[in-house]
Amino acid sequence: MSKNLLCLTLFAVVIMTAPVGADTLSGLADVTVIDGAIVSFRYEGTEYVVDDEVLSLGTTTRWYIDAGVEVLWPEGDPVPAAAPTVPNPSSNAKVGDVGSKADNFLFTLNGATDISSIDGINFQETVFPFLTNTFFHFERGGNDTGTWQAILADGSLGAPVSFSGATSYADTGVNVNGQNAFGVVFTTDVPVQGVRITAEGHDTLSISALTVIPVIATRPNPSDGAFHEDSWVNLSWSPGRLAVSHDVYLGDNFDDVDAGAESTFQGNQAGTFIVVGFPGMPLPEGLFPGTTYYWRVDEVNDTEPNSPWKGDVWSFMVPPKTAYYPDPADSAELVDPDVKISWTAGFGAMLHYIYFGDNFDDVNNATGGLPQGTATYTPGTLKLAKTYYWRVDEFDGVGTYKGDVWSFTTEGAVGDPDPANGAVDVKQTQIITWSSGIYAASHQLYFGTDKDAVKNADTGSPEYKGTGNLGAESYDPGMLEWDTTYYWRIDEVNNINPDSPWPGILWSFTTANFLIVDDFEDYDAGDNQIWYAWKDGLGYGTPGTEPYYPGNGTGSAVGDENTPSYTEETIVHGGNQSMPVFYDNSVLMYSEVEKTLTYPLDWTENGVNTLTIWFRGDSANAAETLYVALNGSAVVNHDNPNAVQITTWTQWTIDLQAFADQGVNLANVNTISLGLGNKKNPVAGGSGTMYFDDIRLYPPPPETTP
Repeated sequence: MSKNLLCLTLFAVVIMTAPVGADTLSGLADVTVIDGAIVSFRYEGTEYVVDDEVLSLGTTTRWYIDAGVEVLWPEGDPVPAAAPTVPNPSSNAKVGDVGSKADNFLFTLNGATDISSIDGINFQETVFPFLTNTFFHFERGGNDTGTWQAILADGSLGAPVSFSGATSYADTGVNVNGQNAFGVVFTTDVPVQGVRITAEGHDTLSISALTVIPVIATRPNPSDGAFHEDSWVNLSWSPGRLAVSHDVYLGDNFDDVDAGAESTFQGNQAGTFIVVGFPGMPLPEGLFPGTTYYWRVDEVNDTEPNSPWKGDVWSFMVPPKTAYYPDPADSAELVDPDVKISWTAGFGAMLHYIYFGDNFDDVNNATGGLPQGTATYTPGTLKLAKTYYWRVDEFDGVGTYKGDVWSFTTEGAVGDPDPANGAVDVKQTQIITWSSGIYAASHQLYFGTDKDAVKNADTGSPEYKGTGNLGAESYDPGMLEWDTTYYWRIDEVNNINPDSPWPGILWSFTTANFLIVDDFEDYDAGDNQIWYAWKDGLGYGTPGTEPYYPGNGTGSAVGDENTPSYTEETIVHGGNQSMPVFYDNSVLMYSEVEKTLTYPLDWTENGVNTLTIWFRGDSANAAETLYVALNGSAVVNHDNPNAVQITTWTQWTIDLQAFADQGVNLANVNTISLGLGNKKNPVAGGSGTMYFDDIRLYPPPPETTP
């Protein structure tokens, strides 16, 4: 099935502001030189040190133009032969000129061989590992002219801004091989990732950039989410730019730390570190293995009206005494039969006891294993299509710590469960599917809400749902309960194989506590193409040949033929797919896509009273009214007339009473439409692209107990 979809692309241009001058960049009193390199300088009364994560050198790449073609000058290459003559024969190459310096330009004073000049080079680009709007540019001689261009966050270039050595640079007073170094500070109006300099014969000494220092604490140490293998820790951070003191919160409960519970408050202090885990200090009994600790620093300045500034909640974890991070991961599938298994040793572990087999209970109850010193184990060549179990007990010189039982399944076994193992927010009408194993002739299915019962079930158990033939790898469990975890297992059977049956691993999923109108995850390029469900103005197919739909008479086109699923697979809110809708109201005056519902039809089920729709637009979109309609006629408009130009995922929440007031029987909703424009009084307009995802129905939130 083929559809043609037009796409519009907007290129945003951000203009780099004019240079703001070099301030006090003059004389060695303002510049620090170490081993012939300038490593710091003073600007507006503040000293900045290169590579201290506040001021950083960039990574620079250089090009020359040969016969009109841009040619990259590779790192380490000598000066290109074309450089002295193309296009500026007066710009002579220097002996020390080499190609792009991926290891960053340094501001050096030791002669021509250390000068990062670009004589004969047409332009260079310097990028940074962060976004910035303040650059410091040093140049030898201060007599060149050219242009600066910001490299925007998306990689495109801003408008060029001219510079002239005579008016733009300030003399630092530092002599570099017979000529002084000149400096300039320039800024951009939005954060960018780098700068392009276009100038013939430009002797660049250094390009550095200043990170934007926030008002909140940053750069936690240990880093957020780190493992910390000790019973104590020195917590430190970089202060916010206005901070005078710091309120510190620490505990083992995220919610308590986030809320600033009294039990987590460790006091206000002037310093930017705090030692934890010794007597007389926070957590005097020390840090406990297997525990995740959360901490937060609020920045305080009583002279500022916005103080205190609440910080992010960071965490670190003291590893458990037991083994963790198994490889293959627990419940892994399609594992090579010649696998070498490994794990991360428990905190302080000296020896490891490994238990391995094909029966969970045997492995779980095993004792008396032989110790080994390495955290790897090779079980030998394993059978195909079989589930294996393994356990590692750790010994730290004092005690032995029994590990969890992990499992994996070798290649050729039943796999690809849908919903995925552990999936949440699964719809209540889910059809479960899987892929068969290589030896299977039939499948035995077990399904229920009792984990142990499903795990241990046989064909005489109530959890047994029957046997299916090869080629019938799906099961309809019927209407599922809300917010309930279900467990299922597929045993593969082949009566002519002595290893049959092959018990499957236990899978699970949890249903949503809301109704899913559409999450766009089930559409594909086969029999379930998105435009079959969401009818648009473009239509599909050929008249007289099914499936065929002529279009709904509006300016809409749904889907994207350039992806494997015909949906949007990059710009998504949840899951892996969303619905792209192109609209053009210039001729047909409004654009709409409509879905005929099969479930849910009763929009009063479990007391639901709220419709939510996640959407995302584009700043290039023509402003058109965003609306949703039920049963073809009851319309609710978004209250923001420019909603289609919002560039981030935004939740639209609608009280269902707004549709009931227009005569909709909420117990019998047949269609839902999403549209752009004025459905009831169409007028010519513009075009654009919208994205929709996760359309849901929610009940009222539970009442809280005072």
